[in-house]
Amino acid sequence: MVTKKVDLRSDTVTKPTEAMRAAMAIAEVDDDVLNFDPTARRLETEMAMITGKEAALFVPSGTMGNLISVLVHCDVRGSEVILGHDSHIAVYENGGISTIGGVHPRTVTNNKDGTMDIESIEAAIRNKNFEICYPTTRLICLENSHANSGGRCLSVEYTDMVGVLARNYGLKLHIDGARLFNASTALGVPVHRLVQAADSVSVCLSKGLGAPIGSVIVGSKSFIAKAKILRKTLGGGMRQSGVLCAAALVALQENVQKIEGDHKKARTLAEGLNNIKGLKVDLDAVETNIVFFDILEEANITAQKLCNILEEHDILLMQDKPKRLRIVLHHQISASDVQFTLSCIQKAVNGVSHGNGLA
Repeated sequence: MVTKKVDLRSDTVTKPTEAMRAAMAIAEVDDDVLNFDPTARRLETEMAMITGKEAALFVPSGTMGNLISVLVHCDVRGSEVILGHDSHIAVYENGGISTIGGVHPRTVTNNKDGTMDIESIEAAIRNKNFEICYPTTRLICLENSHANSGGRCLSVEYTDMVGVLARNYGLKLHIDGARLFNASTALGVPVHRLVQAADSVSVCLSKGLGAPIGSVIVGSKSFIAKAKILRKTLGGGMRQSGVLCAAALVALQENVQKIEGDHKKARTLAEGLNNIKGLKVDLDAVETNIVFFDILEEANITAQKLCNILEEHDILLMQDKPKRLRIVLHHQISASDVQFTLSCIQKAVNGVSHGNGLA
């Protein structure tokens, strides 16, 4: 049965399940700023265990989680962080590390698979002997899975190599793991092993996991102690946050096992789109739950026009470029939603080309 709206704009659009709402209603709570909320402690303990780190901290958003992590590692203004040019921190987080933290971003080109060449990362590390002119490199950031590369996964071998490089130069390694569970599922590697080389990790609860709000950052006890102070400084200290954490605990219990199905639906959708004349998908890039597709000139339709037509049929997509769109699968999209979407896109592309709409 097709849902009323097929919302494929992002995996952030999911609604709390009945189980989540029930858990939120009965959550045991207290003042989390004072460190007394028992449900928040349960979530943080669980996430620390899953990621293999000493401690964890619940924060309102992934953007705040990344910002706090960068600021803890780069605690001297004018520090520099090496990160991908197409990473979420570099592109979509309002330049917060610079405007708020005084941290200088040094971008390295992301490859099509989301990696940065090890040699390029090393070349970007500043020479300490010329600190009279250079900012001081203190941190390397990776993103796994890598959203702008289509949800591509960084292998544990690659991450380990970056970790070794960081240690050799006395640097820290942070992983933006907004969709870390998607990467873990796709690679068949446990979460804790995937981030073993990292000094800190941010994990979004409201993307692939389907919780309504929040992220968790993990690291050493000393890292989290500093992070907790910065969370308060940035206005992220919440009182009875256990209400939100209760939903996240349900997500961990019920939705991790659904991620593989999301990936299969993404593959089905990608292959179907690639079979529609006038559309093109790089199937090699579809490793998790994100699908980018290009509209070829022969289709005679723009991404915005296609979005408008589909919205009339209660299908929501996100435009990336004038001839490029993004689709993100999540646990509230069914197999029949996928087929319905493919059918409507095919009719829209063919219909506009021939001037007769979806009829």
